[in-house]
Amino acid sequence: MLDKIEPKLREACGVCGGRTEGLPLAHITCFALYALQHRGQDGAGIAVGPGNGEKMWLKKGMGLVSEVFPHAGELKDLKANISVGHVRYSLRSRGRRLEDTEPLLLRYRYGELAIAHNGILLNGASLRRELEEQGAIFQSGTDSELLGHLVAREANPCLEEALAAVVPRLKGAFAFVLSDGRKVIALRDGHGFRPLSLGHFDDRGFFFASETCAFDTIGARFLRDLAPGEMVVLDEKGVHSCQIIPPVSRQALCVFELVYFARPDSNLAGKNVHLVRRALGRQLALEQPADADIVSGVPDSSIAAASGYAEQAGLPYEMALVKNRYIGRTFIQPTQEMREEGADLKLNAVRKIVEGKRVVLVDDSIVRGTTSIKLVQMMRRVGAREIHLRISSPPVIASCRYGIDTPDTEELMAYKNSPEEIARLIGADSIGFLSHEGAAKAIGLPAGELCWACFSGKYPVD
Repeated sequence: MLDKIEPKLREACGVCGGRTEGLPLAHITCFALYALQHRGQDGAGIAVGPGNGEKMWLKKGMGLVSEVFPHAGELKDLKANISVGHVRYSLRSRGRRLEDTEPLLLRYRYGELAIAHNGILLNGASLRRELEEQGAIFQSGTDSELLGHLVAREANPCLEEALAAVVPRLKGAFAFVLSDGRKVIALRDGHGFRPLSLGHFDDRGFFFASETCAFDTIGARFLRDLAPGEMVVLDEKGVHSCQIIPPVSRQALCVFELVYFARPDSNLAGKNVHLVRRALGRQLALEQPADADIVSGVPDSSIAAASGYAEQAGLPYEMALVKNRYIGRTFIQPTQEMREEGADLKLNAVRKIVEGKRVVLVDDSIVRGTTSIKLVQMMRRVGAREIHLRISSPPVIASCRYGIDTPDTEELMAYKNSPEEIARLIGADSIGFLSHEGAAKAIGLPAGELCWACFSGKYPVD
């Protein structure tokens, strides 16, 4: 069955948006989406407006940002003081559908609502049934539309008050950016599963983004992360916030954001992602040493961990794998056959570096094992004498419930297999995972402020 399974996790989505004066905000939002493209490659969209409640302009479509906005320069001509942007990954259970591409632009008695969402609502199905029993008609399968219906049924012209009334009903992982055509509002769930930050353009306005790398791209300066359960409002008076979800017993930022999902130039919870991954690699070398000649990483998310491993182990780091930058991520291909061909097209092993060598190959995770199998086979073909696979995270033993599109728990390679069995299945000479304690130490954040559910099977929220 190992040759008929998908390789990697599918990420959360990316959201952004802001309110500015005297800036080409639609164009800026498009560039922010380029910076967040790694968080979603199934679809993209932007909604903008003049900020006075007039009708908002919306464009969205399937594919990459460059495909949806092939002439981004034309966005400079749009009069926009408010914006909401989104890049999307589609859950396998819901499929890739244009109607689910965001932002959703909904019309109700008080005007319009543009909504972009990252995450998943655990009580989304029950809320949808409740609303349908009350006569609601849904046009999409997104949780964003759920929020729109709940806000509309509050019958309150003040969007902040309507959100404060309904958001506490939402259970799960969510980071929303939305607008009513006058103000832009961002909010996080009470545990802070998904990242969301606030930046500013000096005295010309403010901007929200899932990751701080977007601020660097658009020339904004990072101000702060939104607190779990916080709602931040951008309006004509500036920026103000309130706690709309009472503080919970523990925070739970997704640890996979630091291990794999986020861009290395982003900062999450005050930690630079690249430096965290390098520290993970150094700790991995301490816990899982190997007699080897060279160390190499799997591009791109494992390069930092591999360099940290080599540094700690005193081994040379070599670029044993080269990535074809013009091939998309393997898991977005529509068929398994194309995904498997894509894995071969995307990476190539360098024979002159690998041949006759004992290689430590560092990767960030093993999910179902397909990618690892192909990587080991690739290294064998070019003459690697030994292959020691090292993973800069603990074994993934449980499916995510909070918006990461993981396989079912029973399909995870580490769910029932020991490290020795995994090494045999993959074809490696040895394998070593980072411990929970070592990962927490390398990350440098209190372990109780992170969600480790995929590694432990213990979920912060049922």
